[in-house]
Amino acid sequence: MKNFRIEAAIVALGLALMGLFIKNGIYSLSTRDRVVSVRGLAEKEVKADHVIWPVIYKTAGNNITAVNAELTNASRKIVAFLRRGGIKPADISTGVPQINDLWSNDYVSNARNRYTAQVTVTVSSREVDKVRSLMPRLGELMAEGIAIAHDYSATTQYDFTSLNKIKPGMIEQATKNAREAAEKFAKDSESKLGKIKSAEQGLFTIEDRDSNTPYIKNVRVVTKLEYYLDN
Repeated sequence: MKNFRIEAAIVALGLALMGLFIKNGIYSLSTRDRVVSVRGLAEKEVKADHVIWPVIYKTAGNNITAVNAELTNASRKIVAFLRRGGIKPADISTGVPQINDLWSNDYVSNARNRYTAQVTVTVSSREVDKVRSLMPRLGELMAEGIAIAHDYSATTQYDFTSLNKIKPGMIEQATKNAREAAEKFAKDSESKLGKIKSAEQGLFTIEDRDSNTPYIKNVRVVTKLEYYLDN
């Protein structure tokens, strides 16, 4: 009888422990899946630190030698203008003159001028403010007989190339904003914010702030975080 009682007590204790383990396991499973997913945004306005400015001169005529000489003269005066404005020689490049023979085209063989031509002088510089200060002064070339053409296919391009310098700070800010959102959610749901379950850094995007100021960029990044929620 005594042995039976001992065995019964052992079985009862085993059942109690098993029940406790099952209870804790169920609780663990239920709490493990209690998470909150949040996103954090960071934005920053920056000035472009690199500019590509194409300056185009176009002309037309019937004498190819004269047309080519005009292009050479125009490109020389454009380069001189840029140099006077403080642009470094290394930042200036002159493209190969482009000359088209319209009379060789059946559709425009009756054009008054046989040849159309253009030359492009390109500025590629990190001195964005200096380059921008020269743009309104292109009219000065008119006094030298150089009329600059407007070509929508060759617009000025502004870039921001120093993203790596501001990345850490922006990621930190985005992560902070995400955590604040998670903490508010936990508080509203009467929970406590636990450890991070997963983290995902979104892609950085760099866009013009608006169409009128393409030299000012808006840098943006979104991070996604998942936190465990504790009771």
